[in-house]
Amino acid sequence: MPTSKPKTEEKAPLAETIIEVLIFNSRWLMAPFYVGLIATLFLLFIKFAALLFGYIVNINGMTDSDVILAVLTLIDLAFTGNLVLIVIFSGYENFVSKINTGDHDRPDWMTKVDFSGLKQKLITSIVAISAIQVLKAFMNIDKYGGDNTKLGWLVGIHIVFVISMLVLAMSDRLSAGDKSPAEHMDKASKK
Repeated sequence: MPTSKPKTEEKAPLAETIIEVLIFNSRWLMAPFYVGLIATLFLLFIKFAALLFGYIVNINGMTDSDVILAVLTLIDLAFTGNLVLIVIFSGYENFVSKINTGDHDRPDWMTKVDFSGLKQKLITSIVAISAIQVLKAFMNIDKYGGDNTKLGWLVGIHIVFVISMLVLAMSDRLSAGDKSPAEHMDKASKK
């Protein structure tokens, strides 16, 4: 019986090594994008605080509908902030580097959101934001003077987002094969 010799690892050509190192380290070019998104999160906070202060100052002159619209606007900004935060955390962890939180509390979802989960969370947030926009337009329906074209467009766009979310969910489920959702969560939590 012939004995096999242990394979010796061949050294890659210098050009190949340089290209691979360059490609591998190119992921760091995404880091400034995430820092920029942190700046947009701060801008959302400033807008949220300014609106909240304005609503507090003017609460006595607001009708019930105005209060509901104000609350919906604040919820809309909070959802948008959550969306930006999800993109920052998940994008950085999935595409750049793991975040070392040290002794700090680490959100549970950070360890469970892979690229597929990120897409689902993004589209779900977009659908929620779209639904709030439709609800706000519906609350202001009397301001359109009988022209419901804008409301129709908002509803149509919202339906497109909902259908997109369903198609994305079905395609992710089909691409996952025969595994149950619980098995996918186990796999994601082990990463």
